[in-house]
Amino acid sequence: MTFIDPRTDFAFKKIFASASSKPILISFLNAIIYQGNPTIQDLQIIDPYQAGEVLGSKDSYLDVKATLDNGTIVIIEMQVLNVKAFEKRIAYNAAKAYGNQLTRGKGYVNLDPVIAITITDFILFENTNKVISRFSFREEEEHFDYICPTMTLIFVELPKFHKSLDELELLVDKWIYFIKEAPSLEMIPESLETTTPIQQAFDIANAVNLSRKELDQLEAQVFYLQDQQRSREEILETGLERGLEQGLQQGLQQGLQQSLQRQINTVIRLLERKLGTLDESIKSRIAQLSSDRLDNLTEAVLDFNSADDLVNWLQEMGDRSSFS
Repeated sequence: MTFIDPRTDFAFKKIFASASSKPILISFLNAIIYQGNPTIQDLQIIDPYQAGEVLGSKDSYLDVKATLDNGTIVIIEMQVLNVKAFEKRIAYNAAKAYGNQLTRGKGYVNLDPVIAITITDFILFENTNKVISRFSFREEEEHFDYICPTMTLIFVELPKFHKSLDELELLVDKWIYFIKEAPSLEMIPESLETTTPIQQAFDIANAVNLSRKELDQLEAQVFYLQDQQRSREEILETGLERGLEQGLQQGLQQGLQQSLQRQINTVIRLLERKLGTLDESIKSRIAQLSSDRLDNLTEAVLDFNSADDLVNWLQEMGDRSSFS
C-alpha cells in the first residue's frame, strides 16, 4: 500500500473534512482537545473559508472548520513551512472565527468559544519539549480562567513526537503517529487498525482510492512544498555567505528577494503544467503578487480550467488589494 501524506493541505482536507470524515474528525478532536474522552458526540464540518466581515480585512483559508455539538467552533490548520508572521496569522484566524459569529442583529451573548488547532511540521516553541501546547485566557498571577470561554490555541509540533509504534497507548499518540508516519508505511499497523476511525483515515489516505485528478493535485502540492523547502535552505546558505562578505542585513535581504523570485517561478511552472504556455502579460501580473498572494494562487491553481479562470482570479485579487 501507498498512503498519501496527511501533512499536505490536499491530503489533510481529504482525510479530515470530506463527506465521510465525520467519525474521523470526532475521534481526532476528542484525542487532541479532550485527552481521548468521548466528549464530542457529533459535529458539523463547514466551509473553512473565512471571508472578512469588515471592508478591507484579509481573507483566511483554513484546512478544516467544524461546529461541535456544544456550539464550539474548531478551526484546524496543518502547516509544513514556517512562514513569516505565522504565529500572528494563527491568532488572527482564531479572532476572526470568534468575531465573525457576531452578524448583524445578534448580541454578544450568542458568541460561542473558538478552539484553534495548529499542527506544525517544524518546532515553534524552542523553550519546551511538549508535543502539545495549549494557550487560553488566564489571570497571570493566580492562573484562574477568564469568566467565560473565548479562544483557545492548541499547537501540535510533529518534530517533537518520537514515540515508536510499540509505545502508542493513548489515542492522541496514535493520531499524531498517523499524521507524521503514514506516508512511510506500507501497511496499516495492527495496533492502529483496531481503532476504527484511524482505520477509516488510512482507507481514505490509500493512494489507490484516489482519482487521477486527486493524484495530480497531491503531486502539485508536494512539488510546491519541496521547491519552497529547497528555496528556504538556499536562502539561509546565501544569506550567511553574503552576510560574511557584505553584512548580514544585505545578505538576508537579497536572499529574501531571491526567495520571492523562486516562488514566482514555481507558481508559473505549476500554471503552465495545468494551462499551457502563459502570455508574458499574465506572467508580469503574477510577478507583482506578494508572497501571501502567491501562496493563495498556488492553492487555486488546480481549480482553474482555462487561462480565463486565471485572469479572473488575478483581477479579483487586484480588486481586493485596492481595499487592503
